[in-house]
Amino acid sequence: MTVSASAATVSDFYYGAVTPVAAYLMACLGAALGLRCTTRSLRRPQHRARWLALGAVSIGCGIWTMHFIAMIGFSVEGALVNYDATKTLLSLLVAIAVVAVGVFLVGYRGGSPLNLGVAGTVTGLGVAAMHYLGMAAIHTNGTLHYDTATVALSIVIAVAAATAALWAAVSIHALWASLGASLVMGVAVTGMHYTGMAAVSVHLTNVAGASQSSADLVAFLLVMLAGPLFVLLVAAVIVMFDPDMMLGETEAEASVPMPTPMFGGDSVFPARESAQPSQSRTSW
Repeated sequence: MTVSASAATVSDFYYGAVTPVAAYLMACLGAALGLRCTTRSLRRPQHRARWLALGAVSIGCGIWTMHFIAMIGFSVEGALVNYDATKTLLSLLVAIAVVAVGVFLVGYRGGSPLNLGVAGTVTGLGVAAMHYLGMAAIHTNGTLHYDTATVALSIVIAVAAATAALWAAVSIHALWASLGASLVMGVAVTGMHYTGMAAVSVHLTNVAGASQSSADLVAFLLVMLAGPLFVLLVAAVIVMFDPDMMLGETEAEASVPMPTPMFGGDSVFPARESAQPSQSRTSW
């Protein structure tokens, strides 16, 4: 954070490494689920829209959850911090909507350089908009100021991270490769957040006599996080119990089709044993 003679002392790490680590894990989870859903959509084009939509929701919720878990560690010395609920929820909708634009573009139009460039730019700018809309939801006894160059750098990181994530979504289909890609995406998205936070300075208009937000603020953020976390849990269950999601491409082609569809795809139950020797399956 930027600190000057007229600025309050601010920190993103009030609770130490707990919030950045938890935020990173949420970003990785959202990216991993999004990549697997995109892979599923490419294998079952007749249900592509459903899987792309689930992937977009997963990535969007992962990014938004990362942001506000990280914001739990945000503190301003001498000030209480509160959030506007409407702007906070609006930032979630923005995150999901812009990710959906990028995911559907590459899901239906492919991963050509031009298409990736357009989709990555739109998605990256949207992710940056989500971040700064979430920051605009902050209410404190002072004003927030931003360093222009650092803000620009955070936007560049957001666009680069979004483009790389969309490229991975249409190019990386193997389970372990997509998990590795999600770890890299988690670094990029979390890095964008903390770069954006490094641009912030707070100039107090009066002193509230408190160095950290109250327990009510933490409770508010946890309530806000409950919905997206539940969505990520549901998405994870769908992914983990859909057999074809966990197969490599060769295995998927050789596997026995399931009779009952799950979310427009295969059944959550194992296939009946056939007379032929079964292929080994890759587990989550």
